[in-house]
Amino acid sequence: MSQGIEFNRLMLDMRAMQMDAMAQPKAAVAVPELAGSSFADMLGQAVNKVNDTQQASTQLSTAFEIGKSGVDLTDVMIAKEKAGVSFQALTQVRNKVVQAYQDIMQMPV
Repeated sequence: MSQGIEFNRLMLDMRAMQMDAMAQPKAAVAVPELAGSSFADMLGQAVNKVNDTQQASTQLSTAFEIGKSGVDLTDVMIAKEKAGVSFQALTQVRNKVVQAYQDIMQMPV
């Protein structure tokens, strides 16, 4: 959930910068540095987390298939659903980033 909040904050910051840029006369605009981790770092962490979720799901599924004791079908199904949902969320974030990039590239300079 915190990744979604961070993405929404980033989008709001980008829109605020867009409005400021459109309101200012044509001059050089300095872009402020973001404190803490960069967006690339956050995105990389999200991709790694989704990858970890998918690998855990695959390992649990494999353990169930070979008949390992203590592995329940419901746990396997829940892990698969978590992996699927996290991948879909990551795909939606990617779509929003691509749309934001396209919006920025279409801005008049």
